[in-house]
Amino acid sequence: MMIFTSIYGMVDGYFVSNYIGKTEFAALNLIWPFPMVIGAIGYMFGAGGTALVSKTLGEGDREKASGIFSLIIYSLAGLGTLLGIAGLLLVRPVAIMMGASGELLEQAVIYGSIIMAGIPTFMLQCAFQPLMVTAERPKLGFWITLASGLTNMVADWLLIGVLGGGLEAAAAATVLSQVVGAAWPILFFALPNRSLLRFSRAERDFGALVKTCSNGMSEFVSNVALSLVSMIYNARLLALAGENGVSAYGVIMYVALLFLAVFFGYSMGAAPVISFHFGAGNLEEVRNIRRRSLVIQTCFALVSTGAAMVSARWIAGIFTGYDRELWELSTRAFRLYSLSFLLSHFNIFASAFFTALNDGITSAKISLSRMFIFQISAVLLLPLAIGLDGIWLAMPASEVCCCILSAHYYRLYSNRTGRINTSAISENSMPDMVPTAKSNQKTSSHLFN
Repeated sequence: MMIFTSIYGMVDGYFVSNYIGKTEFAALNLIWPFPMVIGAIGYMFGAGGTALVSKTLGEGDREKASGIFSLIIYSLAGLGTLLGIAGLLLVRPVAIMMGASGELLEQAVIYGSIIMAGIPTFMLQCAFQPLMVTAERPKLGFWITLASGLTNMVADWLLIGVLGGGLEAAAAATVLSQVVGAAWPILFFALPNRSLLRFSRAERDFGALVKTCSNGMSEFVSNVALSLVSMIYNARLLALAGENGVSAYGVIMYVALLFLAVFFGYSMGAAPVISFHFGAGNLEEVRNIRRRSLVIQTCFALVSTGAAMVSARWIAGIFTGYDRELWELSTRAFRLYSLSFLLSHFNIFASAFFTALNDGITSAKISLSRMFIFQISAVLLLPLAIGLDGIWLAMPASEVCCCILSAHYYRLYSNRTGRINTSAISENSMPDMVPTAKSNQKTSSHLFN
């Protein structure tokens, strides 16, 4: 699902760059991080809600799980509408703040305004993706994503390739795909179904919303930080390399998501399983999933990095082959950036792992450090030493630093659970030391406090 999502995102960039123009492509990449900042709330509700709902299912309370699920979706729909209105008012000021002017500014405002009008559906689409896994309908989640992606591709081809539309047509195609991605799950959960979840009377539990936001804070921080960092990248690149720099960075963002989709998709798929076993008290199975997952993802990382190096020139040519200078810049930029794939899986899974354990604080620390603190420091400092290449190497440098931090938190978790298990065996009191429907809160306190 995540791989296909990345592919249909790349189609947007392909049509805009090759059929509309380089300035419009730069405008899209310049303003896109802004709606992503707001849309990140959808990821937060989805990931955080998945952890809480899966844990509740693991405790055996299916009715309460559906009530919490309904509360999450209803609240997100209302919040998304309000934020979409606010975003419409802020598109132009944000574009100006990022350094846009003239035609670049006007195109950025056109694209950003249309995207903001559809932000409620985008947020719901983001939230439903992991929740479909929790409902034990991952295949349906894939088909929904496939339908959404095909809608975007066909609309891009029709509105831009056939009818000759401009950037507003690309934005309309994106919003249309998001409507499909949100409407189908709404209908599925509203009607009788055989999944573990369906819309019901929402739980009147403000604490559940707070816990959802706390659990999903790392995903929110990660996506907001990515967007803010993208804004800083674009501002720096406008100063160092002009529109070509912004366009090259846009190519990296489209293509990097495809390579990272395996890591994100695997982590999203594993998280509800981890949460379920944690809620049921199967701590040994939680450790097994973590160990095997890191081995599997390390293999993916090696293959991904090698593939990125070999295919960099060909991939860059798909987007920028019409401009030799931009093509060469994009190729070098992507090869340097792709070094980050060697370690990114370790940090992505670490964040998802602690979210799944309902330890949103640790997960947020990892995400905030990876996507914000380390990366901003690198993008500001490395260019001073090695010029433009420093911007492309900022992400690999950030992954190295975050890998050390993630290993530290893994070690703390292993030490704590190891002490709990040793104590439980020596005192012959294992039932009191592992999470069950009655003792989960006590064990969570032992593990994380």
